[in-house]
Amino acid sequence: MSEFDRPEPREAPALYVVTGAGPVGWTVAEQLAAAGHRVRVLTRSGSGPSHPLIQRTAADVSDPARLEGLFSGAAAVFHCIHGSNYSARIWEVELPRAERNVLAAAGEAGAVVVFPESLYSYSEPDRIMAEDSPREAPGGKRGIRTALLKARAASGTDTVSVVAGDFFGPRVRGAHAGERMLRPVLAGKPLLVIGRADQPHSFSYVPDLAAAMIRAARDRSLWNKVWHTPTGPALGQRQIAGAFAAAAGVRRPRVAAVPGWALRAMGLLSPGTRELAETLYQFEKPFVMDSRASEAALGLRPTPLQAAAAATVAWWGDQAR
Repeated sequence: MSEFDRPEPREAPALYVVTGAGPVGWTVAEQLAAAGHRVRVLTRSGSGPSHPLIQRTAADVSDPARLEGLFSGAAAVFHCIHGSNYSARIWEVELPRAERNVLAAAGEAGAVVVFPESLYSYSEPDRIMAEDSPREAPGGKRGIRTALLKARAASGTDTVSVVAGDFFGPRVRGAHAGERMLRPVLAGKPLLVIGRADQPHSFSYVPDLAAAMIRAARDRSLWNKVWHTPTGPALGQRQIAGAFAAAAGVRRPRVAAVPGWALRAMGLLSPGTRELAETLYQFEKPFVMDSRASEAALGLRPTPLQAAAAATVAWWGDQAR
């Protein structure tokens, strides 16, 4: 066999690191492995998807010593760990420290860090939020997200932040369009939502967020910017619940809304409700993001609502078996 007849050597699959195995980290890891890449998933418990290309490792990213060597050789790090509780106090303690550790370790390894991000930091949420909209929101959880974005921008490590609206999709439980919506809808029970049931609100499908994060990681020209998850038209809570009902073949639910004054009153006695009330502004007026610039830059489009709702309902059906 001549040298011209020898097959071209195959490029070794890239290594990617994913911190966290919630709905975002899990989906990112699955999509990377499905594309033939090696994935190292870091969680405190060593959990994560089961796949021949996925290595599950127990590591607490709040301990910088525990990260030593774990990012070595990685093309990118997807930092998908959230706070242990939905609380501004917890976020302020946990999130900046974890991000500092990950940024430092990734910088040493020469890897870009890709973050899922929320709409909390946007200064003018009553206007349509685009990639160039101001992100200077102060106070509470909104201010913490603002500070995290500023710290990433000031870091010497390359970063990408991919903003999403409220999550929905497989594995999404603790979200407005997660467990507290899917369980009553699929059971044919009335649905209780906060704010106003018909105000337009941007909901992002988690597999679309994961795809956008992976795409951004692979193109250096997209780094050190904030992008938006390809996200379909804004929906009222009643409308997205109706899409889930249609996908499941059940009757559309009767929807009632808890008004803001009532939720705030309940928050006086319940810390969890008080934290929830902080986001009421997102449901009392239109809360809409525009992802057209990101769709063009990333070359991606949002999954159609009917297909996304069907996949979400199918996953919940699997959990019931």
